[in-house]
Amino acid sequence: MPCCCGCRQSQPDVSGTNDAYPPPRLPGPTAEVDAGPEGPEVGAFFDLDGTLVAGYTAAAQTRDRLRRRDLRVVEFLTIVELAVQFRLGRRAFETLIESSALTVKGRLAREVDERGEHIFRHSVADLIYPEMRELVRAHQRRGHTVVLSSSALTNQVAPVARYLGIDYIVCNQLVADGQGLLTGEIEQPVVWGPTKASGVQQFAADHQVDLGLSYFYADGDEDLSLMRLVGHPRPVNPGPMLAKVAASRGWPIMRFRSRGSGGPLGVARRLASVSSLGPLAAVALGVGLARRNKRAGINFLTRFWPGTVLALNGVRLNVTGAEHLTERPAVFLFNFRSNVDVFLVAALVKDNWTGIATKEMGSSHVFGQLGRLLDVAFVDREHPGTAAALRPLEAAARKGLSILIAPEGTRLDTESVGPFKRGAFLIAMAAGLPVVPIVIRNSESVAGRNTAKLNPGTVDIAVLPPVSVAGWTPRNMRERIAQVRTAYLETLAEWPAQRPEGRETEDAGNAQGDAQGNRRGGPPRHV
Repeated sequence: MPCCCGCRQSQPDVSGTNDAYPPPRLPGPTAEVDAGPEGPEVGAFFDLDGTLVAGYTAAAQTRDRLRRRDLRVVEFLTIVELAVQFRLGRRAFETLIESSALTVKGRLAREVDERGEHIFRHSVADLIYPEMRELVRAHQRRGHTVVLSSSALTNQVAPVARYLGIDYIVCNQLVADGQGLLTGEIEQPVVWGPTKASGVQQFAADHQVDLGLSYFYADGDEDLSLMRLVGHPRPVNPGPMLAKVAASRGWPIMRFRSRGSGGPLGVARRLASVSSLGPLAAVALGVGLARRNKRAGINFLTRFWPGTVLALNGVRLNVTGAEHLTERPAVFLFNFRSNVDVFLVAALVKDNWTGIATKEMGSSHVFGQLGRLLDVAFVDREHPGTAAALRPLEAAARKGLSILIAPEGTRLDTESVGPFKRGAFLIAMAAGLPVVPIVIRNSESVAGRNTAKLNPGTVDIAVLPPVSVAGWTPRNMRERIAQVRTAYLETLAEWPAQRPEGRETEDAGNAQGDAQGNRRGGPPRHV
């Protein structure tokens, strides 16, 4: 196997900006790892496509090249034909991946790697199963040697490994010449099936990893040979042959549906969600006209549409502290993890609220119109807390409307709480309103960071007691804001244990998982 080993990269100093919180102990595979042996002699080998990630990373690469018109029609048709023949068993995997390598012949390897990182950030990151992220983190907590072992190419594998803090990768590599230009060839032997198993065996021998103590997570039938080598084979979303062997040998099978299209039912759910806006908006218009009150119509829409969208997509909210939602008007704060978080909070607050959004969202045909209807303040991303930007919200608060706002100002990783900006608290002070912290623990279990597509699952939310801003001054403001932020950190670290009694949407699926990957700087080591 080709080998490129570098030293472990040091972590950047992020003190004072982000505080990681420990994830809750989840039942099943994560608890098993947490209760198992510690130490680097235990290996944890993860496949990529279909295991860590829903679907195929190569498909994201192809879509990107098609969008940029960077893939010739004849190249695309050749790849599609070979892929179909491979699925039918008429072509070897080696033929398929070598054909793909030819499409980037003559390009700079550095540019291909950079594009791979871009594709990961914009397309692949949201496809990582949160349950598998949590398993990766569980192995890392135990000090295991974690390896991403895949038949995909380095430009597909390395970004995922970096994102999850995985130091080692075993995968296929494109060959580059002395000038860094790709030759259109693959390093031999091609990593697939038996050669993948032998590569992992070599890695284990080189790094003093005991395969008898190790875990292997994969979905493909071709990985049966590697499954038989480890002491803890763990099929994930397995193919038919792997599932059959797993059943006969008593290997535990894991199946996840927290990412991906969800099949025909998932498509139907999303269509129903989008379609529900029209009828509800029409009724809301009628309510507003009948009562000659614009706010009455808006309240009808905000009371029913967010909850309808969540219910249609099978998303349930487990809420503790729901009694604190009755404090009105108030500035409702929420930690910002994904595009759907505002829907979650809106489903709780229901009526008589407005909020803040970026100018980019204001240019959206649907969300821009909806935001203007709700009197949302659209602000410049670079200057969100200026007096001019906050003035419309202060006026709305004085009229008795509650404000929904994320004090972090931007979406962050789910393992951290970012620094709080002053804007939300300035609004509360100007209008004399309390702030009500809403802590969202795991919205990534139903949606990725950059997508509005929902998957069935349960989101845990804690509403904390209102915080009065009476007595807040410019001099003590920084300290008081830090106290509110600390309440978020403490709640996330020690989540309320009681079964929520508050508001829920309809029951839903099994998606779970807590924290987005454990990111560490530096490249993974390719082995």
